Amino acid sequence: MQTVEKWGMLEIAAPGKTEGNPFTDYTVQAVFTSKNETVTLEGFYDGDGIYKARFMPCFEGEYRYRLFGSFGEEINGSFLVTAPGEKNHGPVRVANGYHFAYEDGTPYYPVGTTCYAWAHQPEKVRQKTLEELDKGYFNKLRFCVFPKHYIHNFKDPLTFPYEGTPVDSSGLCEEKFSYQPDFSGNCWDFTRFNPAHFARIERCIVELQQRGMQADIIVMHPYDRWGFSAMTREEDTLYWRYVIARFSAYRNLWWSLANEYDLLKKKLEDWEHYAALLCRLDPYRHLRGIHNCIAFYEHSRPWVTHCSLQRQDLYRHVEYTDEYRVRWGKPVVWDEISYEGNLDMGWGNISGQELTRRFWEASLRGGYAGHGETFLDEENDILWWSHGGKLHGESPARIRFLHEILMQTPGHGLKRATGSFDETVAIPDTPFSAAGYEIHYYGFGRPGFRDFIKPEGERWRAEIIDTWEMTVTDAGIHSGRFRLKLPGKEYMAVRLQKMGDIL
Repeated sequence: MQTVEKWGMLEIAAPGKTEGNPFTDYTVQAVFTSKNETVTLEGFYDGDGIYKARFMPCFEGEYRYRLFGSFGEEINGSFLVTAPGEKNHGPVRVANGYHFAYEDGTPYYPVGTTCYAWAHQPEKVRQKTLEELDKGYFNKLRFCVFPKHYIHNFKDPLTFPYEGTPVDSSGLCEEKFSYQPDFSGNCWDFTRFNPAHFARIERCIVELQQRGMQADIIVMHPYDRWGFSAMTREEDTLYWRYVIARFSAYRNLWWSLANEYDLLKKKLEDWEHYAALLCRLDPYRHLRGIHNCIAFYEHSRPWVTHCSLQRQDLYRHVEYTDEYRVRWGKPVVWDEISYEGNLDMGWGNISGQELTRRFWEASLRGGYAGHGETFLDEENDILWWSHGGKLHGESPARIRFLHEILMQTPGHGLKRATGSFDETVAIPDTPFSAAGYEIHYYGFGRPGFRDFIKPEGERWRAEIIDTWEMTVTDAGIHSGRFRLKLPGKEYMAVRLQKMGDIL
């Protein structure tokens, strides 16, 4: 009997009809049944006369399946679901209201990065990206399903999502770039997908899964010269059904409805329609968000699982994290807070120190931040933020260090606590442990010492954290009123942990 591990992916394939348009003329569905669950889902046409359905089992034991529809003969079978592997914790869910955990309860602290067009690059660039990801800096990566046309990224992708030809296969020069390009020369059949293009996306999802990373796929975006951002709602709907059928069985999937949704010529009812499709057709309830350019989406909408944000203010953004938690009552993820780099654009030239500071501020206020890098390689014009490739910045190692600190948090996640005006103080976002764990962060402040007061008779271990040098120094056990000498430099923090009462 065929076997698959819990939260793995089973694919069923069967030959079927090829007359007409197999993407639209025939139906394909599957039902998977065990003693614990029954899941009905849509299948898809994968080209070359083959129809498929994919399934992620959520329980161990024996399952039966039925693949049926107008595509061809019904297929029946069974398989056995075994225990998950050591690194398989299941899909990520919202935990404790404002945080995340895997399905098996293991805490998940997102420290993500962005490589918008990574999936569409030559294999040499893709492999270099994977080499960088192997260094363990990040555990989530945002990238686009559609190709992207934007500054420093004007080449055609290796594949297109539809059958047809682009208006200008050689690429447009920067001077011709526009948010509203003329699509009149494109020739696409928006009812016939190119399975090879979507297979490239799936390969990326699997490669991230093998590295313990979440694939935050951006389904729609406005940076386009080929006509994909200007499809009708009916064409969009067919596209959404196809990507849901193909991708949803991967456990490490997050759905981003759009990047900078407010630059697309879509109405609010369009976005609600796409979200309704996701809620109805994705049986695994993967995380769902939508990313802004200027105007925030109304993240209180019930389909939104977490707030995917881009800064609105030049100077103050992650500092609003605790306020936005209250406003929307959901996890706050700053997926774009400017990038470490040297571009002429204001969003692409902050320092590694500043990006790291923003990560710490977001995390200690009960939210999460995302990385991006935009160092210009004038010879090859390859930027991590768009293509992947090689990292050049100083922040990735510091972000990995922050993640190590976050993983030591009791419970699931942090929240902001009361502190002095010149510090950000965080405690566990869990009532039973909140009184015994604190992190005091001073950001760009440079105190030479700090005084603390704890009840007499309680023993507290103090540690001095240099968030830039990535060191944790033991500062002893203290009780009552005590003073800690600090190095008088930026980006320092103090961690206090209650050790018990003095006997």
